Amino acid sequence: MPTGTLQQVLHSAIPQSSRTLNWGMRLRIALDCARALEYLHEYTTPSVIHRDFKCSNIHLNTNFRAKVSDFGLAKVGSYKIDGLILTRVLGTTGYLAPEYASTGKLTTKSDVYSYGVVLLELLTGRVLIDTNRPYGEHVLVSWALPRLTNREKVAEMVDPALQGQYSKKDLIQIAAIAAMCVQTEADYRPLMTDVVQSLIPLVKNLSSNCPSGSFRSNQTVSPRE
Repeated sequence: MPTGTLQQVLHSAIPQSSRTLNWGMRLRIALDCARALEYLHEYTTPSVIHRDFKCSNIHLNTNFRAKVSDFGLAKVGSYKIDGLILTRVLGTTGYLAPEYASTGKLTTKSDVYSYGVVLLELLTGRVLIDTNRPYGEHVLVSWALPRLTNREKVAEMVDPALQGQYSKKDLIQIAAIAAMCVQTEADYRPLMTDVVQSLIPLVKNLSSNCPSGSFRSNQTVSPRE
């Protein structure tokens, strides 16, 4: 995967590096990752919980197609107790689902939360924790969650590196998916199958509009429109 990790491309210290990821590429990466987690959760027997899903474990090839890696902390569903896995808390701060971080109770919905955090990173271009930002904006999830259902505020959250080159309709849908994935209560989070089905039409629409494969939306909107 010669392009490196999503962490390196999206959050590199090199100025403007994230501009290599246009809106269509970000949606494609989001779908690739959602399909990977869907496979682990729904198509393996027993199911597999990744437990450390994050930007640095997402690798990109030369076409910016994503692969999920690093299964060193993964758990399989054969250890379930009443639908839960009771385990020592391991993983990366910021990506851990609240119920797992506080109680050690692990389910596939724990991965869904981590996926939602990555989706927020793709949407905003921000890192998980940034103490250089104004007070109230230090922690990405707590800053973003109340804004995701407000159309005006969502537009203001978009990564400036996109320079307004995105579909407003798609933006609202991505924000809604992210909001559901990072819900505090695990029961309110969607299955990864539902996330995949929500993303497929968005990516297909981009593909049909851009047969060259650049995945650029044919609709643009100012970040503050």
